[in-house]
Amino acid sequence: MSQRISDFDSGLLMTLDALLKEPNVTHAAVRLNISQSALSARLTRLRHLLNDPLFIPSISGRGMTPTPHAIALQPELARLLERFEDFVNTAHLFDPLTSKRVFRIAATDNPAAILAPDLIPLIKAHAPEVKIAFTLPDKSRIARLLEQGEIDLFVGAAEDGSNELISSTLFEEKFMTAQRRGHPRGTGELGLDEFCRLDHLLISTTGGHFTGMIDNALAEIGRERHVSVSVQSYAMAPLVLASTDCICTLPLRFLQRFAQSLDLFEPPVALSPFSMNVFWHPKMRADPAHMWLRKMVMSVSRKGGT
Repeated sequence: MSQRISDFDSGLLMTLDALLKEPNVTHAAVRLNISQSALSARLTRLRHLLNDPLFIPSISGRGMTPTPHAIALQPELARLLERFEDFVNTAHLFDPLTSKRVFRIAATDNPAAILAPDLIPLIKAHAPEVKIAFTLPDKSRIARLLEQGEIDLFVGAAEDGSNELISSTLFEEKFMTAQRRGHPRGTGELGLDEFCRLDHLLISTTGGHFTGMIDNALAEIGRERHVSVSVQSYAMAPLVLASTDCICTLPLRFLQRFAQSLDLFEPPVALSPFSMNVFWHPKMRADPAHMWLRKMVMSVSRKGGT
């Protein structure tokens, strides 16, 4: 059976399809853009492989008449060629409007919270059947997961990637301090003494910690702050800020989404800006669907932030 299958090629299948649609050697050859002798050679091979004459001369002397076996093959042949076309298109084309592909982006809570609110509606507007999943990254296995296709993109800091991956900078970001509108301290400039005295909300992505990067920066100048609330999710931060007198220092792009309910201030301690990169495996460099996804992510990354 495997030998019989290997004897077929797309040219033979297309020849049979052309003759069934137009049972005339001359016309079928023109349809396939091959010579009549080449078409006749293909028909001879088909007759041998399928053990049937397939087409016999028409009584009228014009063209040929398909045999019952050839007619019986036509519906399945049409489905086979359609599946083959789908296979070729899947390999080389990507139509966002009809694709049902699943894209997986590995990102920690910070970049996911910054990108997802803009990226998801953009993708759904251009590719309504596409599915997108944000997952937490296993940084020790990122390169392998990208190579195996278990994730499509990884969004993280430059040091989180590896040399075998392709990367591009998405954006550079700075930190701002936020408080709820109507906070009892007012809206004046936030000084260092007041900053250290107020209650702070801290996001601990690993959970349960009350110190972080800002505390390290304060320690370098001999100061410390009072962190009274620790949450693990960025999504909780604006909810807690809205119902307490806590302040919180977070990336500007994230805080800007809640500008109607929050006042933003420059933090009174030097905090270095950070860059966020996107990484992918070289094997996906020319994949049309992956190229489209990267274009969507880059488009979103250019929005927001000043």
